Formats: sequence, structure tokens, C-alpha cells
Amino acid sequence: MRYLLIPLLLFLVGCHSQKEERPNILFILSDDHTSQSWGIYGGNLKDFVKNENIQRLASEGVVLDNAFCTNSICSPSRAAILTGQYSHLNQVYTLRESLPEGHPNIAKSLGEAGYQTAIIGKWHLDKQPEGFDYFKVLPGQGEYWNPVFKVKENWQDGYIKREEGVTHEGFSTDIITDLTIEHLKKRQKDQPFMMVCSFKATHEPFEYPERYNDYLKDVEIPEPESLYDFGKETTGRTFKGQKLENLGIRWQKATEDPENFWTSYPGLPYPLDGLDSIQKRSKIFQKLTKDFIRCGAAIDDNIGKLLDYLEEEGVADNTIVIYTADQGYFLGEHGFFDKRLIYEESLRMPFVIRYPKETMKGKRLDDIILNIDFAALLADYAGLPPQDYIQGRSFRENLKGNSPNDWREQMYYRYWLHHPDRPAHFGIRNKRYKLALFYGQGLKIYGSDTTATQPAWEFYDLEEDPKELHNAINDPKYAEIISEMKVALKKEKEKYKDTDEGHPQMQPILQSELQ
Repeated sequence: MRYLLIPLLLFLVGCHSQKEERPNILFILSDDHTSQSWGIYGGNLKDFVKNENIQRLASEGVVLDNAFCTNSICSPSRAAILTGQYSHLNQVYTLRESLPEGHPNIAKSLGEAGYQTAIIGKWHLDKQPEGFDYFKVLPGQGEYWNPVFKVKENWQDGYIKREEGVTHEGFSTDIITDLTIEHLKKRQKDQPFMMVCSFKATHEPFEYPERYNDYLKDVEIPEPESLYDFGKETTGRTFKGQKLENLGIRWQKATEDPENFWTSYPGLPYPLDGLDSIQKRSKIFQKLTKDFIRCGAAIDDNIGKLLDYLEEEGVADNTIVIYTADQGYFLGEHGFFDKRLIYEESLRMPFVIRYPKETMKGKRLDDIILNIDFAALLADYAGLPPQDYIQGRSFRENLKGNSPNDWREQMYYRYWLHHPDRPAHFGIRNKRYKLALFYGQGLKIYGSDTTATQPAWEFYDLEEDPKELHNAINDPKYAEIISEMKVALKKEKEKYKDTDEGHPQMQPILQSELQ
């Protein structure tokens, strides 16, 4: 009998050991903190950003050079990260939409597998989070200063009055970090955790703590090559876009009527009167970029605080740390601010991951990774089989330097929130070329404009034109490539089940443009 018990005991001990060895997950997510402002992706801002702790993570882990979002706007990207699905499946197409009740997500999957799950900070999916044991989240966009949080005990969907939530005094990025650490200190130490620390920063209005009031004060920031792109005539672009001058108008309105404008901005008033078009755009760029960098500096501070806590707690080696932003952002490129577009600055998701037990150290990965892959990766690390609801794929082996031979060579993108200045579009990008159809239909999607625009194609050779300054859709030397990419685009739509079957107005467009 004694000899029969020994194998059983060894089996039980082995199971217990495996459970203990499952890694913790700290997923740090920011809003709009675009790759140009990280300092590890090159560009005109690399020598001006504060990024000691981003560099710390990068030197100890892996940086993704080709991570992309599938719909470049806050709520949809967050929904894609959670569900591993494109917008047409998780049903979060634009802003102020919620995941359907009972919809699967990675927090639920990890929770069912024994992980402690929590999210603190920005949520931006309207209804009460599902799958998280604990949450303390901002209503909507939240506020930078003295933010109010929503909790489970008195939850209300949507925005709330200050007295209906829990207010914390101070700057939101600092507060969210402190609340994250406070919650981790209360965790059950015999169970792994999945902790989402979700910053409001660096979303407009780009506020920053007082310690950065004078950072870059007397510094002139180098301008991007396409800052003085004033219209589609120079590039062959097919739409107007969100011009920097619109941000200047917002500053003016916030100065003249602060009680009734939707937000406030740091450093107002910021007069632009009497300037010609070149001077005005330059001055707007300087303020936008400095505010953005200052706001991002507070993120870097707090990444350091989180990393220090893991080391002090003795769990750094067994904790996967990811830092990423929900999408990119224009900082003057093409004369734009904001995101939404398939252009590189908006499409790219900066991403760094550290897992000392497994990932390469100080390396970069140029495989095409999508935000729908993140949930698959986390499930893989947690020891779960591939989850049926996830459209993405784990890139765990890629991070070890063993990229599968059949890894994707292209990615599919779709933006739904139509406006004539930034039309709804879908497209495909591979390592060298990008093709997009700005189909220009609102499709009765929440928040979309009902004014349709004529379908228009754009094509870019990212090797010869990395800044996307020349729409080469009509260049005969690319005719064969464009034809092949249209076929590939159609296949990508079918692969991800984005067929537009419920949108009859799309059928003639698809038939004429993709045949």
C-alpha cells in the first residue's frame, strides 16, 4: 500500500508545483501613447522623450516592431484585446458601445482557470466589466485630476456624477498605479494573477503632473517631414483628415468658455492670432507634442514604480509584464492629430513584453502581430488550450525566436466610425505594401455620419515611401501588385468573417471594387 501511495503523492505534488509555476500577468495599457513618443522606435521625438523604464523593459524583454491594431479607436481596440476578435464579432465598432452580456473574454477564461483577475483605471466599454474579480474603473474617458472611479458595489452604466463614485485626489496616472499596487498587496499569494493597469494617459487633453510643468520648456521639437501637408492635392490622399488647426480651435473654445467646453487643456491661453498658416501649424505642433511627451513621462515614471514593486515582492521572474497602447496617434504627421486611420502612425501599437523565464532579452521581433493575438498569448501562458472564441493566434514561440513558418504575412484592418473627413475604410498591409478602400458608408453604426462619400482607393509602397506621402494607386508599375492585393483583401475579409452580409449598401461597392 505504501508503494502505491508514493506515485500518487508525487503526482499531486507535481500538479501543485505546476499550478504555482503558472506566471502572473501584469498588463499595462495606455491610451494613444503612440510609438513615435516611446523613444525606442526612432523618429523625430526619440531624443526628447522620458523613457528610462520603457527602455528598462525593452532591454530585459522583446519589442514588437510590427504590432498593429485592427480598428484604431479606444473602445474597439480594448474590446479586441479582451476578446481576441475583430469589431464585427465582439460588436464594439465605435465609442460608447459595450461588449454583449455574457460575451467571452480572456479575463473570464483566466479566472475560470484559477487566476485572480482585476482591472484598475480606464475601461471605456460602458457596462460593468465581466470576468474580473475586482475592478475600479474610470467612467468613460475619466479625468486626469482628482478622478472619480466606479466600483462593483454601486455600479451604474455610462457616466456618473462625482458623488456617485469614489474620488481619489491627485493625478490619474499616479493614482491608478498606486491603486494597482495596493490591490496586488492584498492578493492571494498561492494563486497567479492577471492584473490590468489601464491608464487614461496620453489621451487628449494630454495633461501632466506638476513635476513636468517645465520639461522641454525652452526646447524646440523637430518637426515631422509631412507637418505642412495642407491638403490631399500634394499627396493624392482621398480625404481631408483631422487637421492640427482643429486642435487650435478647441484650445480657443476651452479658453473662451471653459465652463461649457467638454474639457480643459494645460497651458491655456495659447494665442494663435496673427500667425500665417505655416507659423500657426508650427506653434500648434510644439504645444501638442510637448504636452503629449510630458503626459507620457508620467507613464514612464509609473512603469518604473510597478517594476520596482514586482522586484521587491520577489515575483518579477515569474511575472509577464506587457506594456502597450491601445493604438497609435498622429503628432503632426500629415498635418494631423488623433488616430482612426490605416496610416502607420495610427495603425501601429507600440508593444514591449518581459518574461524572464522565457522571452528573449533585449531583442526585437518584426513579425506581424495584431491586438487580437494578445488574448491568445495570455491563454497560452496560462496553460490553456486555444480558445474557440479567439480569432488571433499566440505568438509565444515567436517571442522565443521560433516564429512558425506559417505565421501571417499580412494583416486586415477595418475602421467603422464614418465621417466625410475620415471615411470608414478597410484595408490590408504586408511587410512592404498597403492597400485601403475608403468605402465611405456609415452603415447605421453608432456615432457614424450619414453623409456617404465616394469609394476611393489608396496604395502605398512602404519601402520607397515609408511616410506614406504619395498615393500610388494609379501608378502603372504597381498595377499587378494592387490587383493581387485586392484578391488578398477579399480573402482576409472572408477569413475573419467580415462579409458585410447585414449591410446591403455595401454589396454593390464590394462587387464593383473587389471583383
